[in-house]
Amino acid sequence: MHDVLILGIETSCDETAAAVVKNGREILSDVVNSQIDIHSQFGGVVPEVASRKHIENIGLVVDTAFENAGLSYNDIDAVAVTNRPGLIGALLVGLSFAKAFAYALNRPLLAVNHLEGHIYANFLEHSAIELPALCLVVSGGHTSLVYMPSIGEYELVGETRDDAAGEAFDKVARFLGLGYPGGPAIQKAAQKGEPGKVILPRVFLDRNDFEFSFSGLKTAAMNEWNKLKRKGLANVNDLAAEFQAALVEVLVEKTMHAAEQFKARSILLAGGVAANQELRNLMKKRGREQGLPVYYPSLHLCTDNAAMIAGNAHINYIKNIYAPLNVNAYPGLIVPVKSTCG
Repeated sequence: MHDVLILGIETSCDETAAAVVKNGREILSDVVNSQIDIHSQFGGVVPEVASRKHIENIGLVVDTAFENAGLSYNDIDAVAVTNRPGLIGALLVGLSFAKAFAYALNRPLLAVNHLEGHIYANFLEHSAIELPALCLVVSGGHTSLVYMPSIGEYELVGETRDDAAGEAFDKVARFLGLGYPGGPAIQKAAQKGEPGKVILPRVFLDRNDFEFSFSGLKTAAMNEWNKLKRKGLANVNDLAAEFQAALVEVLVEKTMHAAEQFKARSILLAGGVAANQELRNLMKKRGREQGLPVYYPSLHLCTDNAAMIAGNAHINYIKNIYAPLNVNAYPGLIVPVKSTCG
């Protein structure tokens, strides 16, 4: 059987990315054009700006992916693209390009769920992952616990009721004047501070379920900061350290609880917040205590990239599950079912 080469395209938020992956495991090229410098002046992603930049960048990014892989267009076997969830305008840029590219080359099109791609990033680097696994997906838009009995099978067991973890990081960092993106900014400040000097709540930690809520923690951090400033006791590093500790503790303990209940054999981290060093360290520590291996991708595969999209698409490629050329993009996790009424 010949090697399968898949081009992946990712434009769900503010990174324009393309990659070529062989047999679902070997990354031949992985190109990401980030818009962080543009959006940082606004303190967050501006959807319309992101879409326009994707249109400007996608052709060059795809060409660079082929060049870095040492391949021509005709060498690939399929085109994979993120079609959900994400910013609808941004998604449509990548999806439209991928449709045209697949049609022009007469290659099958593969539609990929962005979150499944993040989970799959672990399999691009770790060959010893034992299933079933319990995966914590944490990013700017999502915080979810996903049970994975086998590759390509996913069951959502819990998620945030309000803000995602990354969204909470961004909002608190902006409020404290630490900059954007908030996760790295708060982590940097926290390294100079000490958790516990300020006390913030561990929201939902006392509940026997797998749901998260970070809106209250965000508000508590903001209120505490205003209170400390009035008293002349404000220390941004200590507050950052406590905020990070409170958020990470809830993520880790909820994940461990779910892993125990679902009898998982591995724990996986995925998404942009999986790059947080405190989260990695505490999850590893708790994993050792419970006898569970913990896996997470390299830093560059935690953030949005197309290698994870191309890799995940290999699952459907070998099953001949292709997307039609009229496949749509969807901003949410759930793809609406077309009504048969009327």
